[in-house]
Amino acid sequence: MFNKGLLFLTLIFCFVSVGMQAQDVDSTEIKNVNKALEANVQDLPVISYNTSKRYEIADLKISGLVNPMYEDYTLFGFAQLQVGDVIEVPGPEITNAVRRFWKQGLFSDIKIAATKIDGNKIWLDINLKERPRISDIVYTGMKKSERQDIAAKVGMVKNLQITPYQMDRAKTIIKKYFDEKGFNKAEITLTETPDLSKENHVILNIDVLKKNKTKVNRIEIEGNQEVSARTLEKAMKKTRHKSNFKAWLANFLRSTKYVPESYEEDKENLISKYNELGYRDATILWDTVYPATAEGKPDKMNIEIKVEEGKQYFVKDIKWVGNTIYPTWQLQAQLNMKPGDVYNQKKLTERLLVEDGAVMNVFYQNHGYLFSNADPVEVNIENDSIDLEIRITEGPVATIRNVTITGNDRVYEDVVRRELRIRPGALYSRDDIIRSIREVAQMGHFDPEQLSNPKIDPDPESGTVDVGLPLVSKANDQVEFSAGWGQTGIIGKLSLKFTNFSLKNLLNPGSYKGIIPQGEGQTLTLSAQTNAKYYQSYSVSFFDPWFGGKRPNSLSVGLYYSRQTDINSRYLGNSGYGYGYGYGYGYGSGYGNGYGGDYSFASDPNKSITMIGASIGYGKRLTWPDDYFTIQAELSYQRYSMKDWAYFIVKDGVANNLSLNLTLSRRSIDNPIYTRRGTDISLSLQVTPPFSLWDGKDYASMKLIDNYYESSEKFKWIEYHKWKFKAKTFTSLSSATKTPVLMTRAEYGFVGYFNKHKKSPFETFYMGGDGMSGYSSTYATETIGLRGYENGSLGTQASAYSRLAMELRYPLILEPSSTIYILGFVEAGNAWNDLSRFNPFDLKRSAGFGARIMLPMIGLMGIDWAYGFDPINGSRDRSGSQFHFIIGQEF
Repeated sequence: MFNKGLLFLTLIFCFVSVGMQAQDVDSTEIKNVNKALEANVQDLPVISYNTSKRYEIADLKISGLVNPMYEDYTLFGFAQLQVGDVIEVPGPEITNAVRRFWKQGLFSDIKIAATKIDGNKIWLDINLKERPRISDIVYTGMKKSERQDIAAKVGMVKNLQITPYQMDRAKTIIKKYFDEKGFNKAEITLTETPDLSKENHVILNIDVLKKNKTKVNRIEIEGNQEVSARTLEKAMKKTRHKSNFKAWLANFLRSTKYVPESYEEDKENLISKYNELGYRDATILWDTVYPATAEGKPDKMNIEIKVEEGKQYFVKDIKWVGNTIYPTWQLQAQLNMKPGDVYNQKKLTERLLVEDGAVMNVFYQNHGYLFSNADPVEVNIENDSIDLEIRITEGPVATIRNVTITGNDRVYEDVVRRELRIRPGALYSRDDIIRSIREVAQMGHFDPEQLSNPKIDPDPESGTVDVGLPLVSKANDQVEFSAGWGQTGIIGKLSLKFTNFSLKNLLNPGSYKGIIPQGEGQTLTLSAQTNAKYYQSYSVSFFDPWFGGKRPNSLSVGLYYSRQTDINSRYLGNSGYGYGYGYGYGYGSGYGNGYGGDYSFASDPNKSITMIGASIGYGKRLTWPDDYFTIQAELSYQRYSMKDWAYFIVKDGVANNLSLNLTLSRRSIDNPIYTRRGTDISLSLQVTPPFSLWDGKDYASMKLIDNYYESSEKFKWIEYHKWKFKAKTFTSLSSATKTPVLMTRAEYGFVGYFNKHKKSPFETFYMGGDGMSGYSSTYATETIGLRGYENGSLGTQASAYSRLAMELRYPLILEPSSTIYILGFVEAGNAWNDLSRFNPFDLKRSAGFGARIMLPMIGLMGIDWAYGFDPINGSRDRSGSQFHFIIGQEF
């Protein structure tokens, strides 16, 4: 059997052929593994299967691997064998080693052989054959988006070892994926093709034959006498049909695909609807689903459901048992159910346990009683009446042991922790956890869509709870850049907004992340804009939401400078440009509108307006009426220097604006990007000193001459008081993540005066259109949008305005990389040049639809189409169809 001179004794301890499901060794195979082959080699002992012998392992080797993933010592660890071990041959040590290798799922063949025996010592060789690796994956029979979805769900990548379990798992996942899309008859095939260019590699072919989509043809419900079929069909959220006009109208924009799993869920929803209406005994007697082949629609399914409604039940009495901390009358009032009400099991559960205002949440879960529970029990049923006994288990008070934050790679951890309302050692509070999530979302550094599921790990034995906040970081810095060369010279804008700035590390380059210090959650904005010689603007602003780092008191600082020049009069005369280029002071339309000739010589530095400004603000979070309220004070100064400036009522001179802006606001929205619930309300007053009360000047004598004031004294120090009220509410229309949201808005603004002969031309309202301010209009007015009307068409220097709006929003994409939602709206508003003419009912109406996209590095962009229903400026024609583009702001 062996050559004489060769000292080689092979003991085959295991040989297992490659099998699609081979994960273990059966008993017969194990028995064969332990059989020693008798050897006729001179001077070597014969190993008998009937008698085992103990050997010491003198050496271990691994062989057979082409592309080993593990070091030898790791593989020896799988076998749990090492040099010096004493084992029985034949014996369980070798058998168990083989079993352990199989459990790894990495090998298609495993052999353990003795290469030498000397006395009581044995030399072993572990021969392993790896399962093949994937060199490429070929998808056929599906769209690109489907390939991407399946690749993410399956998780198979190149160079991955492929196992039978992974193949079965992939097939199951792909089948479920297409079932959910309505392709219930899809055939999934996974095959391996050897890759001849790489040893022990295969090409994985994933082929899908989708066939036709399976849809619902019709739904018939029998046995429903008290509850209409329409109500029951509406309760079936994912299984719908369009077999009649009412069903078609109800499901006009909805899919009618048939998904077996969804249908099973909808049967439960149907019974839940009955329970909600008081029919606690309602049940489905039978149901059937079959192809509508007889109707010539083999790819559609007919659904028939037979129900038994039973009687409708009412609440006869409610008793509370076990409540020692809170009196019964308080719990009963919060439950909001009383004797005589329909026995609504859904409402009972929600009012007890689920809703934010539920009994257990308001009285127990928010005051440390994490282990509390309420169990409603039907203690007596008589005819159609039910006596309820609500059994309260209060349990001990729970304290927070640990608060862990994971996934944060944007800001320092203390910056996140300062926003939290939960601390180790504090009593557990459900409201505090929800509020903490909301505050972290408002920071803008983390994906708000993935913040809704904190990890709550209670420990009843110690009376403590661990709270985990898994965060997903997202970039929210913004860059706006445009550049070009025009007839006027260089044209461009650069704006950088860093939302995670760290001022204290400015002089510590070692702490920089990139080119700037980051991690403190402060905001630094730098902006520059130029239109060559004609216009230049520079601004810088800084905002710290936690000035000093200990309390949520904000500090803001801003500086800006801009200069705008006019057209040379000589150039205008030569070019034949015979009309002014502005729309009135403060509303320059820009350059390059048909001057002709070389524009580089058109600028006149002796005709200009220069603006400089600075502001500093301080804000404080209040605790009364609640801690959603903040108050902010801002002191600002602007200086306007006009030099032969034909577009303002003062051609030459200086105007100064020193004002104090006080704002009281309440902001409780849940998500700053796609808001689902909450309110955003503010009341502000911007006021200047009433200089005219003490300066002794006769402003009545200062009159306009040819549309200009001869002297700038009238507006040397501007005075006014400006009041604004803004309110927005957000209401989620469902509990789903992708829920439609109803947004309502109401706004009012007024600019008053201290002296009727010194009305301010500054800080007025420019209303109509997209609401985006141009570079030259910001010094005189505040821009207010009203879609469906042209920019400024409702007022260019208004002293009052009103705007009301209602929007219905629906999200299409809610991802960290982009948020996209569509909207439909109706709104109305108007502006008045004189406060005495203000009429809140004299409004210009419009309606339309649009879309918004939020990109992290760019900000908000959108487009709206609106139709204005009312005429303006004395015209008999309606404003009509208008398109509006929005960049960098919310409408």
